[in-house]
Amino acid sequence: MRINPNPMPDLLAALNQTELEAQQATLEISSGKSVNEPSDNPTAAALLVENNDEATFNSGYLQDLATINGQLSLANSTLSSVGNALQQAISLGVEAGDGTLSDSDRAAIAQQLQGIQTQIISLANTAYQGNYLFAGTATNAAPYVASSTDPSGVTYNGNEGVNKVSVGNSYQLEVNQPGSQLFSASGDSVFLALNNLIQAVQSNTGVGTAVTSLSAATNYLSAQQVFYGNSMSQVESETTYLNAAKLQIAQQQNTLGAVDMAAAASNLSQAQTDTQAALEAISKFSQDSLFNYLT
Repeated sequence: MRINPNPMPDLLAALNQTELEAQQATLEISSGKSVNEPSDNPTAAALLVENNDEATFNSGYLQDLATINGQLSLANSTLSSVGNALQQAISLGVEAGDGTLSDSDRAAIAQQLQGIQTQIISLANTAYQGNYLFAGTATNAAPYVASSTDPSGVTYNGNEGVNKVSVGNSYQLEVNQPGSQLFSASGDSVFLALNNLIQAVQSNTGVGTAVTSLSAATNYLSAQQVFYGNSMSQVESETTYLNAAKLQIAQQQNTLGAVDMAAAASNLSQAQTDTQAALEAISKFSQDSLFNYLT
């Protein structure tokens, strides 16, 4: 049997190894992760990086979807308010068409209609987080301004653009309709129809025709509002999908990187035992001669 006359290097190497094992087990227990650096498990580490990137993208999309949903919800409720105001205007127009009204009664109704016109202009200029909802892509300025010279009673300063937002990989969602399509569409302009009704009431001429035109424009606007309901449904569906993907990613990360606490605790205990044994051997070797160590 060959006896190593100088076992100290081997003992020190063993001590170093057991200390590393104890450190690794301690790190796993404290972090709750089995992969704390790429060298722990290169394959799992690469997959975790990929999952983390996907999780980051999903979180960003979910935040965007929350913002979009707020914008769509406000636009939808605004259009509902416009619709209610237009229904009120129609009722006033019908009342104004009653041949028994006096000139002062019709003047009072015309004044109420002008108030509704001002209200609808304000609603058409609704902004969300500093961006005007119905200005097309020119969202930095109010799209509608009252005008005494334009036949519709307003001028439109927005454009016909549609804003699109990425809410997933290769998935974009249209989030608005321009005011030129909603409130001042050719042939279905609620502003033109309302202004014509105001003038008809003031002149007591063609009130019935003006009411019919305003009703048609109101129905057109109501049909356009469906866009926002559909868009909110798409946002809800995509949010559900991304939340499910988020949960799946979290489960994958747990499978790939979560530590087995029982195993880690056992490894730590074993490493501590081995470390103590190595220290005792080193201590004994340093105190005794080789002969006493062998005996």
